[in-house]
Amino acid sequence: MIKAALALADGRVFYGRAFGASGEISGEVVFNTSMSGYQEILTDPSYRGEIVTMTYPLIGNYGINMEDVESWQPHLAGFVVKEASDFPSNWRSEMSLDAYLKENGIVGIQGIDTRALVRHIRDKGAQTGILSTLDLDADSLVAKARKAPSIVGQDLVREVTCKEPYHWTEGPWDLENGYEGGSDAALRYKVVAYDFGIKRNILRNLVACGCDVTVVPATTSAAEVLAMQPDGVFLSNGPGDPEPIVYAQENIRALLGKVPLFGICLGHQLLSIALGGKTFKLKFGHRGGNQPVQRGDGHNVEITAQNHGFAVAPDSIPDQVAVTHTNLNDDTIEGVCHMQMPAFSVQYHPEASPGPHDARYLFDEFIKLMENWKKRAEKN
Repeated sequence: MIKAALALADGRVFYGRAFGASGEISGEVVFNTSMSGYQEILTDPSYRGEIVTMTYPLIGNYGINMEDVESWQPHLAGFVVKEASDFPSNWRSEMSLDAYLKENGIVGIQGIDTRALVRHIRDKGAQTGILSTLDLDADSLVAKARKAPSIVGQDLVREVTCKEPYHWTEGPWDLENGYEGGSDAALRYKVVAYDFGIKRNILRNLVACGCDVTVVPATTSAAEVLAMQPDGVFLSNGPGDPEPIVYAQENIRALLGKVPLFGICLGHQLLSIALGGKTFKLKFGHRGGNQPVQRGDGHNVEITAQNHGFAVAPDSIPDQVAVTHTNLNDDTIEGVCHMQMPAFSVQYHPEASPGPHDARYLFDEFIKLMENWKKRAEKN
């Protein structure tokens, strides 16, 4: 067994066994509380620049298949588990977790006390770390972790966005036929989706609701988007700090009031900034499939999938913006909407993958918003 070490910037060091690729990487050390869905987590572009720790003790038991990935490759910096299964057992499995990480150059560590690591992050906060199979000296690794760049202030969106626009046609999963394509007759709404690190299941849900989806790079100008004459614009999830993504904020600001907008996760934060709000870094973030969120009406609670390390500051919300959803664990803002313009967003992931489906209705809300906007335009 090859040894590996994980060192945090505050001096805490964990030793374990290497799996996946060999090497040395840096990133923000975070944790995810989902019991399954490791494959979707690995391929979620929102994890760019992060070393992800899974709190569930056994990871990899159902292997890896190429149908359930959320993007074209894994994006996280490193992977930390208590125990990685050597013998995946599932009829859809095509390879082991270890083989998949090796194939994609992702460094992993297993055999450490993940509960102790998670408790440490909860107490001290998420922080930069070094994961290495090459250097096992504690002092050396801690020094490297302290010199490694923070995730704050980095533009990670440029690293994960698509290079060229593309048309998406794949619908949701069908047990008998696999992923369904959207019927041309059923595609009633033309949607342009900004790719800040978009997940495929978001696109599938849009198609399922009757959207003809074109995905565009994160730097696409508002003028280019409006020239495509969309019925609505979707603002996707993505990695890291929203504050440096100034180009996206400016484009969103230019689109406000001209076309309906729906944002998820990073898209929610960017929309909030464009509306005049500000964001701040959470102590250890929200990552997992069990986050309780209360709707603004006070009568409904959703269990949601989340993945973010930043949140919108409550005292920065302008008067014309309403808070629609609140996290019941820490009272952070989970959703906003503009009271005059057709724009709303949520901090969590209604498309799940992995996670509960309580919030799927939000895609229908986007459809209603576009439908009302079209009716108003036709009257005028």
